[in-house]
Amino acid sequence: MIRNTPRLRGLIQSSLSKVSARCLTAQAATALRESEPMFRYEEYADIDWNNLGFGLTRTDYMYTAKCKENESFQQGQLRDYGNVELSPAAGVLNYGQGLFEGTKAYRGENGRVFLFRPDQNAIRMQMGAERMCMRSPSVQQFVDAVKQTAFANKRWIPPPGKGSLYIRPLLIGTGPILGLSPSPEYTFLVYASPVGNYFKEGTAPLNLYVNDEFHRATRGGAGGVKSITNYAPVLQAISKAKEQGFSDVVYLDSVHKKYVEEASSCNMFLVKGNVISTPATVGTILEGITRKSIIDIARDSGYKVEERLVTVDELMEADEVFTTGTAVSIAAVGSITYNGQRKEYKTGDGLVCKDLYKTLVGIQLGKIEDKHKWVVQLD
Repeated sequence: MIRNTPRLRGLIQSSLSKVSARCLTAQAATALRESEPMFRYEEYADIDWNNLGFGLTRTDYMYTAKCKENESFQQGQLRDYGNVELSPAAGVLNYGQGLFEGTKAYRGENGRVFLFRPDQNAIRMQMGAERMCMRSPSVQQFVDAVKQTAFANKRWIPPPGKGSLYIRPLLIGTGPILGLSPSPEYTFLVYASPVGNYFKEGTAPLNLYVNDEFHRATRGGAGGVKSITNYAPVLQAISKAKEQGFSDVVYLDSVHKKYVEEASSCNMFLVKGNVISTPATVGTILEGITRKSIIDIARDSGYKVEERLVTVDELMEADEVFTTGTAVSIAAVGSITYNGQRKEYKTGDGLVCKDLYKTLVGIQLGKIEDKHKWVVQLD
């Protein structure tokens, strides 16, 4: 018979403590392993790369970071792609306090991966956040988040010539708020999806419709920033246009109803002789990253580029019209219908926009010298 002495009780307690400590250490290690994403290292995901449209494909990982009121964003982390839990009183749900950006990762030759001007997206998000009374991540954190998201989802980047990995950074007010006021908390989130052509026409010329009934933005509003509130109001106009066989809608200014602003998801350009004109960004037009790049490429190529007020009559008399945007890249316009009149533009070889497109894509894929230092290569 073993006596229950104080010394024996001490030995038992010491042994139990060591076992407990080892168990807790093992549990912590397991939890740490479970919290860290296990990257998948296949070269390519198993999908049909030849039939990519512009739809959502669930990828592996997304990036998230949070920020409390009057604080800076904490260090973010990658996590498995999945749903986000929100309070029903979240600022983004009740008052539309949210911004988004769009950028892409491209796979070049020899498996190299490139990003295109992500710092410009970061700056634009900061400008939008100021307009929407939101906290925003620094340029460095934004770019690092995009890099991490692209690298973690590398197997979803299409082969060269098959598409790109569309990367969607989001900044949303996730803190609960009842009265009309800035959110007490913000979430910065980045997810991605492989995409092909934005329009169902693929690379075929677009057929656009000028709508003078609905307006995308008004002076003094938020049309010049990438607020989530700018997009739902145009869905009715798009739906009506597509029912009639059009690709997209061109919007006019809300005051005079004669100056061209932009299409639903892209900027507008027109060509007349050796002059390329695009509507000036005067607060109602989003200053697109692709738009800025095409202006520089066109000037480098010897074209005169004008940023000014462009009337719808000028648009209908142009030699060539095209659109630009991260999602659409550069798309030629085959026709525009306005007030019952249909104007058809030249298509095929010899288009200015095709030459500009070749240069832009060549830079994005690392095939053409990047004189402006726009491209970021992932290590």
